[in-house]
Amino acid sequence: MRNIIFGLLIGFWISALGCSKSTNPIPTPPSSGVTTPPTSQTAKRRPASIGIVGDTANVIKTVNGGMVLMGGGAEVDAALQWMIAKSGGGDIVILRATGDAKLSEYVNTLGIVNSCETLLINSRELANNDTVANIIRNAEMVFIAGGDQSDYMKYWKGTKTEVALNYVLNTKKAPVGGTSAGCAIMGGFYYSGENGSVTSQDALKNPFDSRITLYNNDFLKAPFLQSVITDQHYLTRARRGRSMVFLGRILTEFNVAAKGIAVDERTAVCIDGAGIAKVYGDLSKNATFSTAYFLSTDLNKKPEQFSAGNKVIWSNNKSAVAVYSIISSVEGAGSFNVSNFAMSEATGGTSETWYIENGVLSPEEIYKP
Repeated sequence: MRNIIFGLLIGFWISALGCSKSTNPIPTPPSSGVTTPPTSQTAKRRPASIGIVGDTANVIKTVNGGMVLMGGGAEVDAALQWMIAKSGGGDIVILRATGDAKLSEYVNTLGIVNSCETLLINSRELANNDTVANIIRNAEMVFIAGGDQSDYMKYWKGTKTEVALNYVLNTKKAPVGGTSAGCAIMGGFYYSGENGSVTSQDALKNPFDSRITLYNNDFLKAPFLQSVITDQHYLTRARRGRSMVFLGRILTEFNVAAKGIAVDERTAVCIDGAGIAKVYGDLSKNATFSTAYFLSTDLNKKPEQFSAGNKVIWSNNKSAVAVYSIISSVEGAGSFNVSNFAMSEATGGTSETWYIENGVLSPEEIYKP
């Protein structure tokens, strides 16, 4: 009996050794002191994203439509806060084709939001990326940074990014805005600058200068802005004359009585869902100027002389273009209905008329650096 028990114990011991060997056949090597990071999908960067502050998980917030046309230079905090309020504190997306993520970091400090992310979309491949398009579609606020509007046209037009932007503008009706080049592409008519920037002086001498490249409603479809062309850095770069020429080209080439919205630097036109605009800025920071201009043409007042190589004459008894200007305030100044451009309904600003005689704009172009 003792021999039988002893034999059973020996067999059990051998069996245990065999099981142990099969579960760990190779000894574990000593640690090298280097930790390998996880390779999960969540650790991978989203395409085109160069920086995000906040939660990467999508949220759904109630939004109210609105648009911001900012004139370049330093951002207008009050206008960005106006957009954030309309976003419901959801996800904010900053779009650009050059530059860094500093603007999204700054915007994140202006209000309580779920996230603020910058997408650098600098190729048509990225602009056609489904993930990129979905990030834009899911945003409760989109802001297009400054840069070069010809890049936006070159990379984004005719892509899923364009479709996503128009979805946010017209279907989702979330707030969308842009500054400088970002503002330039918000109008249905837009100046691309693809052949270089044209000055007022050169445009008034030759309204068909090769640098004047205008497009008609083939990109963004912003509410109320399909007959509008925008301009920015207005007084700083003395652009009154060239915007008059842009409107004259549209009037003569497309037979459309287009409108213009032009904005000084550090100034923003905020347009609500009903098409009512107010002008935001801070004169205490902007020295002596911070104004937005609303320009309106008339099919019965076309230029008298408007041909290649000749100085522009567009007078119509010194009443060629009706203009309403509003000086900004931090709280939002004036009221202008961009849905009908009725000068008689505008408040808080000044009415005047602009005209051109022998290549010279009146009132005289003002330059304020």
